[in-house]
Amino acid sequence: MVKVSFNAALAQKDVKKDAETLIPEEDKDTEAALLVRRRSRTWCWCMCLGLALMLSGVVVAGAYLYRYYILEDDQVFFCGVDYREEDFMVHEEEEVELELPNNFRLRHLQENVRVLLPDQVELINVPVPEFEDGDPADIVHDFQRRLTAYLDLSLNKCYVIPLNTSVVMPPKDFLDLLINVKAGTYMPQSYLIHEEMVVTERLEHVDQLGYFIYNLCRGKDTYKLQRRDRILGMQKREALNCHKIRHFESTFVVETLICDP
Repeated sequence: MVKVSFNAALAQKDVKKDAETLIPEEDKDTEAALLVRRRSRTWCWCMCLGLALMLSGVVVAGAYLYRYYILEDDQVFFCGVDYREEDFMVHEEEEVELELPNNFRLRHLQENVRVLLPDQVELINVPVPEFEDGDPADIVHDFQRRLTAYLDLSLNKCYVIPLNTSVVMPPKDFLDLLINVKAGTYMPQSYLIHEEMVVTERLEHVDQLGYFIYNLCRGKDTYKLQRRDRILGMQKREALNCHKIRHFESTFVVETLICDP
């Protein structure tokens, strides 16, 4: 008698093959399709999320550029004013109403003005005077912070003082004035008044003065100013090292004299 035996390993392989053959081909295709669909959905959601983030970034960046560049450019005025020199002094928070004689020499001043109504800020650039002995300057009047900052471009120094509303018109009123005289380019004939400032101390934390003044004075020596007529013990004719800036934010021209003690 011949005894026939089978290899156990081969038997197990045959069983596995038989088990695999019992799984229909349609079920395999269904599982593969479900797996592909899940992967496709995951990829689609990731792509949608990424596009949403990119779109939101574009919207935010566009709004920023529109606010700080396009709107600002629309509100820029190139202005000039004819005025007569006077020896009037301006005092803080006082109305200025003057009768002008006609025997003073007529002068002319130009400046670039940018009015930002939403921020209640006036930005002024005074170019190098052609015939006057004044300094070119950039000026910020921040009505929300109630501060004025002068950047003397000849000295590259910044000076900050509380806003004087008797000299500086509110942004809306100043903008209306500029629009009303825009057709003629030049303002009606005006006059000159004087104000004197004295440096009192150095300011270290310019970032606490608001965005616009910080942007003007960042990286520059910055000092606090005080009006000279309010400093006790200081004589009017005391010799000081002074620089002057002529500018206008109203219907008259102001000569701001900034002096080192």
